[in-house]
Amino acid sequence: MHTHNQGAWRHEHVFGQDQQKPGEQRTLMVVLLTAVMMVVEITAGVIYGSMALLADGLHMASHATALGIAVFAYVIARRLAADQRFSFGVGKINSLAGFASAVLLLGFAVVMATESVDRLISPVDISFDQALIVAVVGLVVNGFSAWLLSSTPHSHGDDHDQDHDHHHDHNLRGAYLHVLADALTSILAIVALLAGKFWGANWLDPAMGIVGAALVASWSIGLIRQSSRVLLDWQADKNNVKALQDSIEQGTNDRVTDLHLWSIGHGIFSAQITVVSDQPKPPSHYKALLPTNINVVHAIVEVHQCENHEADSTGRT
Repeated sequence: MHTHNQGAWRHEHVFGQDQQKPGEQRTLMVVLLTAVMMVVEITAGVIYGSMALLADGLHMASHATALGIAVFAYVIARRLAADQRFSFGVGKINSLAGFASAVLLLGFAVVMATESVDRLISPVDISFDQALIVAVVGLVVNGFSAWLLSSTPHSHGDDHDQDHDHHHDHNLRGAYLHVLADALTSILAIVALLAGKFWGANWLDPAMGIVGAALVASWSIGLIRQSSRVLLDWQADKNNVKALQDSIEQGTNDRVTDLHLWSIGHGIFSAQITVVSDQPKPPSHYKALLPTNINVVHAIVEVHQCENHEADSTGRT
């Protein structure tokens, strides 16, 4: 191959990662809202003696940090999108941020549970009226933040796209779960404060902190599982794997003998496929058969002549 023709056979590995994600600006807005409300709730929790309110404020503190990580991930992924040192682009930075965010969330759940148990053992007086006002304001802020992160971008017009956005964008999903966890702790704080104010059930304030910690831990473990699969090149959904295999084998004597399909970023996949055939065709033929809805942006196809037949076409790209 002549040197001046090599460029025609190369392709870039940016895969759209240099474009600003819809979740970036929304996440930044939520970071600012969360940081402000964090200061208000921590201060109020200390002053008014509410463990549930203090837990909500500390919860927000961890989330402000985690959401800041999410914004950083969006920015750094965009700036490094064309960096050739990343073999398959920078899409996994998104999942790495989601993983880090989930680990932080899990750690805070443990701290929140421990502090709540301490308050059960050693109760303190609570100023219910003032604490309730702050808790309600916190819930409103959390609800608005959740709406910002879950609203469908204008470029995606239906519920399927919205689910797709959250399912694949682990960074955005991490931020969204942080906000939902904040909303949960705000609701639990309100319930506990109302019970303490009207029925004298002061023990509910720290008890709700324990319940909230358990639910937050469950959510964070789920996100850790999802994002870690991307980071470890976990095989893609079996339905997508089967669809890809069927697209090559259907109606032919071609057989897929080895197939790897894994996520390399937000809604994009890489595939490595080995095909054995009586009448093998060029790798480009098999690439053209791949289902477009799976969004395989990087495919390596290895083709072999079936044994007992003379090799007349083999190749790898």
